[in-house]
Amino acid sequence: MSDTTTALIALDWGTSSLRGFRLSGSGEVLDSRASAHGIQHLPEPGEAGFEAAFAQLCCDWLAAAPVPVVAGGMVGSAQGWREVPYLACPTPLAGLYEAAERVVTRDGVEILLAPGLIFEPEGGTPEVMRGEEIQIAGTLAGRPDWQAASTLVLPGTHCKWAEIRDNSVTGFGTYMTGEIFALLRSHSILGRLMTDAPIREDARAEAFALGVAQAAKAGPGDLARQLFSTRTLGLTGQLPGGALADYCSGLLIGHEIVSGMRGSGEAPVVLVGSGALCARYAEALRQLSGEGPAAIIENPAPAGLHRFARDAGLLP
Repeated sequence: MSDTTTALIALDWGTSSLRGFRLSGSGEVLDSRASAHGIQHLPEPGEAGFEAAFAQLCCDWLAAAPVPVVAGGMVGSAQGWREVPYLACPTPLAGLYEAAERVVTRDGVEILLAPGLIFEPEGGTPEVMRGEEIQIAGTLAGRPDWQAASTLVLPGTHCKWAEIRDNSVTGFGTYMTGEIFALLRSHSILGRLMTDAPIREDARAEAFALGVAQAAKAGPGDLARQLFSTRTLGLTGQLPGGALADYCSGLLIGHEIVSGMRGSGEAPVVLVGSGALCARYAEALRQLSGEGPAAIIENPAPAGLHRFARDAGLLP
């Protein structure tokens, strides 16, 4: 029988949204809710805005059962409730709590904020993540095989490729694939021929695969040249307007995977994120390597926040 007693309130606080979870002692999600009060959309500016957003989301949960509260994501950024320092990689996931910071509301509720991660490769440029480390911790919870060695890919606006060894994040890289696609579609000449006209799903899939294939045979520096083919394929009628966005997406995701796979070795690749976007990455992986991901994991934040709270000693 599952435990229905609330043991923890966990917050996944992003830039544009806030998600709250009421968790049992074992980490089961008993209830969840969301609001649009991300750190850039608070009810009012400053600390009072964070307090108001938190109270609106969680006050009845806390009134029913005063329990520990933890939060991860952009709430710990320089624009967040309180800035929490980055932990340098390699970082044991069990030690995230060691760099955590606390905020206390006017009502005396203490909230433990998770840190982000920073990776500074020798001879390279710095990489940072904030929020993804919690998703990584949740994905690896209960998976000693992935904890030993894996590559976690977290698609999104700024996709992360994280290398896991011995339950630690040893390094990671960031690809601005999602943001570049959005900019090209909305603010470049490439987007002028892209349409939302109805089109067969197989035609869209073929256009995506064509973009991935172009990435597979590209050389260094070819992406900027190949992107223009999104326009020329439309101008010459070789692709309909309703398929051009899929072609461009395949081209960008394909280039990302070609680059990311160079450093992944033989470790299993796990996709973490929304099902629709991860499905595109899975298809591109199969096309480029002949093998799909080991798994697709959606919404591991509650499990990651539960693990963070347990490691910090907030749970038995």
